[in-house]
Amino acid sequence: MTEAEGRGRPVELPEIPFNVAAVAGRELEYIQQAIQGGHPASGGEFTRRAAQVLAEHTGAAEVLMTTSCTSALELSAMLLDLQPDDTVIVPSFTFTSTALAFARQGAGLVFCDIEPRTLSVDPQHLASLLDEHVRAVVVVHYAGVACDMEGIQEVLAAWPEVRLIEDNAHGLFGSWRGRPLGSLGRYAALSFHETKNFVCGEGGALVLNDPVDVDRARVLYDKGTNRRAFMLGQVDKYTWKDTGSSFGLSDVLAAYLLAQLEERDTIQAKRRTIHDHYSAALAPYAEELDFQLMQVPEGRESAYHMFYVLLPGRDRRNDSLEMLRKLGVQATFHYLPLHTSDAGRAFSVRETECPVSEQVSDRLLRLPFYNDLSEHDVDRVVAAFLDTASATLRDR
Repeated sequence: MTEAEGRGRPVELPEIPFNVAAVAGRELEYIQQAIQGGHPASGGEFTRRAAQVLAEHTGAAEVLMTTSCTSALELSAMLLDLQPDDTVIVPSFTFTSTALAFARQGAGLVFCDIEPRTLSVDPQHLASLLDEHVRAVVVVHYAGVACDMEGIQEVLAAWPEVRLIEDNAHGLFGSWRGRPLGSLGRYAALSFHETKNFVCGEGGALVLNDPVDVDRARVLYDKGTNRRAFMLGQVDKYTWKDTGSSFGLSDVLAAYLLAQLEERDTIQAKRRTIHDHYSAALAPYAEELDFQLMQVPEGRESAYHMFYVLLPGRDRRNDSLEMLRKLGVQATFHYLPLHTSDAGRAFSVRETECPVSEQVSDRLLRLPFYNDLSEHDVDRVVAAFLDTASATLRDR
């Protein structure tokens, strides 16, 4: 552990965890209300209010609260009505859910490489992958920084039938050219997992940006029934209409989430302060110690989901992680490229090369990042990282 002087004897400092999910406002009060209200299942008052906050922010035609981002992606995959030989293009550098949701519906996968500025879909590689079999392209706004939307839109302009889906697990309240992330695709999936900016333990949402999708999405969401139309008084009874599943978020969890969303300005301000502190403290040493800081290109407002650095290679990154942990700093790596995984090879319809994904996977190191990370602990992380960067540079 890190040592400090205390009455002539070394004093062990507490570990700095990678993530801590914090209570931000009225979570406990709202959860109690949801339970006492007698309707803790999905579709209650807190579910409606949380969805309304998200719809007002994104300008969506509808927001459906789901049990996870994974289930939101699965619902979007069902909306595609995938047929044999249909394919979906997904980034290789992402979590398994981004690809799994579409493979589960029978799509063949085509893995796209990322570009090095934002670690999101590379438009040039995307252009080389599109063909008549592609039904959708999924983009990830990695770390809450918008991908190269201009380049992606230019590529997709020649393929108007291909749907753009945003895996916006990292990007809620980030923006691209003033437009909210989550409003740029036909659909967008959100995450409220305990590791995200806004949490309810486990939860998600599907953002529907085209009104034409709303009625069918409601049926799929409600176990294949037109229950929503019945609740709105549009039909006098509801019945089984289509395929679907049980996607609804419990109102107890929605109550937890709503309290967090009500504190969004405070939460985002805290995270921006931490992000900017890391950046300002580390930038003067980047060239000397041979590491790169994450970038936020012009025209993007970050959602401040994480802070990462890129080291020159796997050995130095792994040595740095080990040394940081010995110093009481719980840093970590991130995704392993999906195109190299057993399932990725099984579900892909053709082999693609994703060299940037492989290089970034070997080089990326994520520093501790959570709402209540103190200035003192950020300074400890910075000092520990600079010590390890210096030590691993000497060892090479």
